[in-house]
Amino acid sequence: MILDSTAEFLAQVKSGKLAGLDVGTKTIGLATCDAGWSFAGPSQTLKRTKFQKDLARLEQFVADEQIVGLVVGLPLNLDGSDSPRTQSTRAFARNLAPLSLPILLWDERWSTMAVERAMIDADVSRAKRAEKVDAMAAAHILQGAIDALVNLGQDD
Repeated sequence: MILDSTAEFLAQVKSGKLAGLDVGTKTIGLATCDAGWSFAGPSQTLKRTKFQKDLARLEQFVADEQIVGLVVGLPLNLDGSDSPRTQSTRAFARNLAPLSLPILLWDERWSTMAVERAMIDADVSRAKRAEKVDAMAAAHILQGAIDALVNLGQDD
């Protein structure tokens, strides 16, 4: 079920490991966080194929990692409006329904750029950046979401 707000997501998922997804046209970056929602880290990058195969690999990832909720990066335009990529990502998220997990769509503007910049600053080679950027972007997205969820939970 796709939830519209962090509050709705928090009502469904109080704790447990979450997965972050950075959904691209050719790859899906995956990240996970600890069950206490302290830190997110990159996991892997899946090459996209047919959706049913991608879904099967995501199902296996969710089972292996004991994931209780998903945070999917939403690529909004800079002004906050939807783009064709945003619509595609929303459709992808809807198609994850067979996973039976709560899904939070999270604004991912600047995530890939922030990760690229950090990797360049760390003098990571272009080849290594290309290999790791999607999973790192997923971790950046997930970290932003868990920070917001933890802060929201403290307001209770």
